[in-house]
Amino acid sequence: MRALYAILLLSLCIAGPLRAGSVLCVGDSLTAGYGLSKDEAYPAQLAARLRAAGHSNEVINAGVSGDTTAGGLRRIDWLLRQPVDVLVLALGANDGLRGLSPEAAETNLTQLIERVRAKHPDARVLLCGMQAPPNMGPDYAARLEAIYPRLARATGATLLPFLLEGVAGVPALNQADGIHPTAEGQRVIAGAVWAKLEPLLAGPPPR
Repeated sequence: MRALYAILLLSLCIAGPLRAGSVLCVGDSLTAGYGLSKDEAYPAQLAARLRAAGHSNEVINAGVSGDTTAGGLRRIDWLLRQPVDVLVLALGANDGLRGLSPEAAETNLTQLIERVRAKHPDARVLLCGMQAPPNMGPDYAARLEAIYPRLARATGATLLPFLLEGVAGVPALNQADGIHPTAEGQRVIAGAVWAKLEPLLAGPPPR
């Protein structure tokens, strides 16, 4: 009888569905969807694409307006209380706007990724590159932009070279401030992120 119970329990464990982890989008106002509804921000659009593709992952919009790489690092432990399949990391724009050290930003992003993998070893990472505004000068801009491909190589993260590719500097895709995307701009971002995200979900789920 005990043997039969053990076999039954084992079969239930094998047959039971694995709980899908989340797609955790950590970013600033570009991720939060500043000036727009939550449904217009790119994480919500990713969620719709995931559902259409048959994925059950929850998409968590952890974008906070004004956040820097240091701010993201401070709050990441709190965000890791749920299972994470993929981290979409889109921080650094405010570091650039404030002229903060690119080297410090790289350290912050490195530690953030390390904390995610310490808690969820099988989590995949999609790193979204940022660029500095022209008024910061070419040297500073080059230093900031260079941290993303270097960090992707060092950590094995998938790289989206520039989150705002095709959106930055296009008046029709940005709000009146010239910085934050419109709903259509967010759709462009969602398409670029999805192209990198979808392959990361194609394999077996993290266990």
